[in-house]
Amino acid sequence: MNHTAAMDQFKQVGVNSQVESADPHTLVAMLFDGLLERLSRARGYIERGQMQQKGEMLSKSIAIIDGLRASVDRSADEQLSSRLVDLYDHMEVRLLQANSASDASMVQEVYLLASELKAGWDGIAPAERKRAE
Repeated sequence: MNHTAAMDQFKQVGVNSQVESADPHTLVAMLFDGLLERLSRARGYIERGQMQQKGEMLSKSIAIIDGLRASVDRSADEQLSSRLVDLYDHMEVRLLQANSASDASMVQEVYLLASELKAGWDGIAPAERKRAE
């Protein structure tokens, strides 16, 4: 087993144990972290002309956005949840367009949107987190 494969295996074990012990708020934060990492990697792959890896990272990004969409509590605030779902839809469309056009600026657009959402999510006070569970 090469060093990179061993490190990937070690990270996966760490992620699995984090997921098993995480509260719902932390799980969504982890999804945002994973999304931002994959978007960053996809942008780099586009810039280096590595098309297969670009496609893999964009596909994984879209899957994470699907997970974020599924986590939206539509009963809490119907208008807000509807807008959030629409934003996730927009992000997916832009990633599909980015994949088709190999356009790093479209990936960057989604990265910035996801960064803003993550900052808002991270800004939720611990007391508010407990009320939402």
